[in-house]
Amino acid sequence: MVCHRVAPNLLMLALLVGGLIMSLQIQKQVFPEFQLDTVAVSVAYPGATPEEVERAVVLPVEEAVSGLDGIEEIRATAAEGSGTVTLEVRTGADRQTVYQDVQQAVGRITTLPADADQPEISLSSRRVDVMDIQIHGDVDPWTLRQAAEQVRDRLLDSDGVSQAELDGVRGLQIHIEIPERELRAHGLTRSQVAGTVRDYARDRAGGSVETSGGEILLRVTERREWAREFGSIPVITGTAGAPVRLGDIATIREGFENIDRAAIFNGEPTIGMEVFRVENQTPITVSEAVHAAMPRVLADLPASIDVTIEDDNSDVYSQRLNLLLTNGFLGLLLVLVLLSLFLEFKLAFWVTVGIPTAFLGAFLFLPALDVSISMVSMFAFIVALGIVVDDAIVAGENIYEYRQRGMDLIPAAVQGARDIAVPITFSILTNMVAFAPLLFIPGTFGQIWAVIPTVVIAVFAISWVEALFILPAHLAHTRDERRSREALHRRQQAFSDAFRRFIDRRYRPLLAITVRWRYVTTAAAFAILVVTLAVPVSGKMGFILMPKVEGNRADATVTLPVGSPMHRAEAVRDRMVEAVHRVIDANGGDQLATGVYASINENRVRLAAYLRPPAERPISTAEVVRLWREEAGTIPGVESVRYESDRGGPGGGPAVSVELAHANIDMLEQASERLADELETLGPTTDVDDGYTPGKRQFDIDITEAARSLGLTAADIGDQVRHAFYGAEALRVLRGRNEVRVLVRRPEAERRGVEDVENMLIRIPDGGWVPLTEVAEIERGRGYTTISRRDHRRTVTVTADVDPPGETQRVLDTLRQELLPALTDDHPGLTWSFQGRQESMRDAINSFFTSVTLVLLVIYALLAIPFRSYIQPLIIMAAIPFGVVGAILGHLLMGYNLSIISIMGVIALGGVVVNDALVMIDYANARRREGVSPIEAVTEAGARRFRPIMLTTLTTFGGLAPMIFETSRQARFMIPMAISLGYGILFATAILLLLIPSLYAIVEDLRRIAGFQND
Repeated sequence: MVCHRVAPNLLMLALLVGGLIMSLQIQKQVFPEFQLDTVAVSVAYPGATPEEVERAVVLPVEEAVSGLDGIEEIRATAAEGSGTVTLEVRTGADRQTVYQDVQQAVGRITTLPADADQPEISLSSRRVDVMDIQIHGDVDPWTLRQAAEQVRDRLLDSDGVSQAELDGVRGLQIHIEIPERELRAHGLTRSQVAGTVRDYARDRAGGSVETSGGEILLRVTERREWAREFGSIPVITGTAGAPVRLGDIATIREGFENIDRAAIFNGEPTIGMEVFRVENQTPITVSEAVHAAMPRVLADLPASIDVTIEDDNSDVYSQRLNLLLTNGFLGLLLVLVLLSLFLEFKLAFWVTVGIPTAFLGAFLFLPALDVSISMVSMFAFIVALGIVVDDAIVAGENIYEYRQRGMDLIPAAVQGARDIAVPITFSILTNMVAFAPLLFIPGTFGQIWAVIPTVVIAVFAISWVEALFILPAHLAHTRDERRSREALHRRQQAFSDAFRRFIDRRYRPLLAITVRWRYVTTAAAFAILVVTLAVPVSGKMGFILMPKVEGNRADATVTLPVGSPMHRAEAVRDRMVEAVHRVIDANGGDQLATGVYASINENRVRLAAYLRPPAERPISTAEVVRLWREEAGTIPGVESVRYESDRGGPGGGPAVSVELAHANIDMLEQASERLADELETLGPTTDVDDGYTPGKRQFDIDITEAARSLGLTAADIGDQVRHAFYGAEALRVLRGRNEVRVLVRRPEAERRGVEDVENMLIRIPDGGWVPLTEVAEIERGRGYTTISRRDHRRTVTVTADVDPPGETQRVLDTLRQELLPALTDDHPGLTWSFQGRQESMRDAINSFFTSVTLVLLVIYALLAIPFRSYIQPLIIMAAIPFGVVGAILGHLLMGYNLSIISIMGVIALGGVVVNDALVMIDYANARRREGVSPIEAVTEAGARRFRPIMLTTLTTFGGLAPMIFETSRQARFMIPMAISLGYGILFATAILLLLIPSLYAIVEDLRRIAGFQND
């Protein structure tokens, strides 16, 4: 292809233009999409306590699915009014098959309560939200709800918006409230009234009739959707007198689900809305569509209601994309400058052109590999930036060497490419293999980070074509234009001559000394390795899952005792809101924050301060959270308080999560409280939560023999109590996008106090009435707020944050070695496990042990084949541990904790480090074949390959340098991988330039002693 002037250019243009077109069409998002490998079974059981839900819903579902193939783990949660069983699909199992098996198993259950809804079975999916919208104003709840639905409907009707949902709203209901005196006066029960409403308020299909004019459909139209339409339903009819209609005995009104739930935004009642993107929509296109529709939306709203857009992910996407593009451009510029120093400008230019060629060429294949443009994929390109040029450098530098010897352009290009075709091919293969372990990290964490090796491997594949076919062709037809750039050429040649003198006068003598003292050199190198590895092993460096990424929102969650009155929750909310407003006012006001949101959901108060972008505000999100914590102080009478600066982002969630399991819930409560108390005593822990919240006060009603003698059953009494206080569900009607429940129950005034329960009258089969206390015993107690289960055992999760994060490992060691063993000794049958971040870390590290071992074996094989040696691959691979040394020193220098992301960088570093040693040994072997002695051959190899090795090292570090020194907190979670790669290659190169020749010479010593002539 070198002799063909057109074909290489056409191939390059196809890669550039095709990749550019594909890059405009590929999906764009902040983070890669991932599948949740779980199947969820949800059953609503309105009005039921968590214990009832566990017994009547969760246990039957667990029993039904426990024997199915493909299920790794069963988790369940029983809450008030609903139960959910989540099944984790085993790795390698088919999700769709498991889903169908679960459907069939649950469908065979016949013991679910009659009042429970039909089970909803779903393959868990993750929707990606684009923005939060607050519809707020000082108006009544019904007006605000209508306005929110109007905004949602208008947005969904506009182009570019496909999914939008109201967040945290109470369900709509129609309340038919009948006093006890009316029921007794007319001899009715609420169940009977509900049945009558059900019969009268539905449409009925009547079939059809064939006439001479055609078929006519028959239909009874009695559908009712609004409260005002139900009053005319007759509940008592007869021949004597006028019928008694529902409106005569009941108060019928529109209402909401009976739950303590409210939200405010900037002090006004609000309803939140989440806007999602689907399929190929991007955050930017959805955001633009919403903003374009807003003028029409606002025009139809009352003046007292306003709409505010917050937490717009399109801004985050744009900021982070620009950040990565800027770092990528700076890295590319640094690579070009470095190449121009060592090589002729035109050679440096064509080598640098290989980078966009490989990048855009990779875009042709990314859609087929299910990769989108995201923060992670863009970072993958930055990782590849300095590495991908290595092969082109080796090829170009070799061609350049032949040209300096006086060879013509085309022969120099052919001979230069031919010499290094095998080393380049195997170096690219080792690079690909080195990144491969990142493909096999299990779980959600692994799905996100699998994008990096996918992108990098695609780029490497294109770079192989570019380095061996396109680049030599360009260099073969590059005219000598030194006269037009005489000054630039002189400067470059001056630097090149100075560098060559450095090699001859400094490096070559030093190399000769180290090879002469090769055993001392090797011992010193391995001493450095041991001492450096001892730093993290000794606990002097923190080890975490991944660095936290601050969001543009400061969050706080306060948990009150279950059953706390609404006014108590409102008091806590107001205290927290006032505290964060003081922080905002003292630190820039509107320059810091755009709004404060607070919501109450039963016993949980959630707050969020929406902050301006990092570049526009005076302090960080973490600082806002710290000041907020100080201003709020200790809140008496609450179960827990948790502050977050990184909710929903990488590295988010509690730093420590310990799951305790035991069959006895009381023992679980005792163990969790003790563990939480002990965690509180550890210095770095904050926001400790024992995971257990006492439930609401509860009346347990047991029927007596008197009830049985009257013909009453537990079902009779249970239904009447339920219908009185929760309501008898007559029917559900679909009104617009909302499902509305129609409930028949007591008026609110008759279901407020304990005496309303104790004085309740129960209807007996003969039509009479008896007090509840005469037919049942009422025992007061307290239930549970939620019951969590894993693999058929009840569990409680104790969580805590750690500040600073680097102390996390010390806290975990204390738990593992001291606190948890003592806890299990004092609570027989108690088991524990680390969950959350620790579970992800454990799974990742376990996968690394297997995959890295296999990768090292494959790299060994890839090196052994071209070298036709069993020993020389080991010499080359000896460079790998010293990359770890550089990575550790880099983290210490930059002030970062080691993390799983760091380990991923170290693993990928293995292939890069090997390449430099590979080209050195390859040249030494070539000189040996020419009859040169081993010591002279390896010394010449070090001097001859010093320039390409330094070039590849400096360009790799230069490509990563902008990211390594990036100060933006948004890139913080990716920087450890760049540090591992960048500093690892720097230090490993410094070592291998002296160590690899020494090891080569030592092997020759051993062969000579053993009497071997050939390996």
